[in-house]
Amino acid sequence: MIKYMNVTHKLNHIQKFSGKTQDELAQNLGVSFPTLNSWINGKSQPRAKAVEKIDFLYLEYLGDTSIGIDVIEKKVKKIKHLQQQFSDPYSLIMSRKDIYDDFLLSLTYHTNSIEGSTFNEPDVKSVLFDDVTIPNKSVQEHQEAKNHQGALGFIMRWIRDNSDNVDEEFIKHVHQILMNGIIPNAGVYRNHSVRIAGVNVPTSNFLSINNHMSEFINMFNDFQKKSINQVKHIAQTHARFEQIHPFSDGNGRVGRLLMLVLAFKYKMAPVIIRKEKKQAYYTYLEEAQIKNNIIPLSSFIFDGIFESYNLLST
Repeated sequence: MIKYMNVTHKLNHIQKFSGKTQDELAQNLGVSFPTLNSWINGKSQPRAKAVEKIDFLYLEYLGDTSIGIDVIEKKVKKIKHLQQQFSDPYSLIMSRKDIYDDFLLSLTYHTNSIEGSTFNEPDVKSVLFDDVTIPNKSVQEHQEAKNHQGALGFIMRWIRDNSDNVDEEFIKHVHQILMNGIIPNAGVYRNHSVRIAGVNVPTSNFLSINNHMSEFINMFNDFQKKSINQVKHIAQTHARFEQIHPFSDGNGRVGRLLMLVLAFKYKMAPVIIRKEKKQAYYTYLEEAQIKNNIIPLSSFIFDGIFESYNLLST
């Protein structure tokens, strides 16, 4: 599809889904604001090298389902090197309050933004660490930030204190913390049908949720030994959980925290999915769920893990 989309449409899509201003996008492309504006308005056309940059950004923010196993193999080598450098990311994060707070802020800001929160990162920082009330923002947005702080804290303590496998009660408790005060049935599986907005992925019939979640728990706890299979495992379980969609709301946030649990079990840094990559994230999930093509989502999750290692390195 990218071949047949003109430059103006590509640039408009990049701006829409990345949230970048024209100034920021111009900087990314290495051109002046007037040059970019001229391309967007169709008054001039970029040269071949600029088109390559535009195509790269388009695929980065909207998704590239043609990713092959060769890309995965390169990322496996990179993650093995990072695992040698950081042998136990969980212990490092828990031993350094500054690093823990950086992860808390990044995870909370991005996961809630994906679900529609209008807080910017400084807003989230003020709510989490200073108990500030942000003017002209809803009570729910404040609650979502504090709830995510509580859910992450619960999970980190659970990992410290338990060698047990994850079970359904653990997942329900995470959901109860995340959605407390936001929906009336926090921590309880839904008893009605739902659709995932914007995608054509069928979710589990509510009468089948108990059976599907029992199967999911077995899948989740089927730990792998090789790095390539570990990240594939994270991708497969995430895609499956989101397709089951066991709760009436909050499934995305719970699912992203479950990825964190698996990453720590595999001695990897957690997965950070940036809000700017939301459309690519949804594209890769749907590719995995509908076409059973897990490679693009696995590659995307590798990138999310690399985001965390960048935080550990600063």
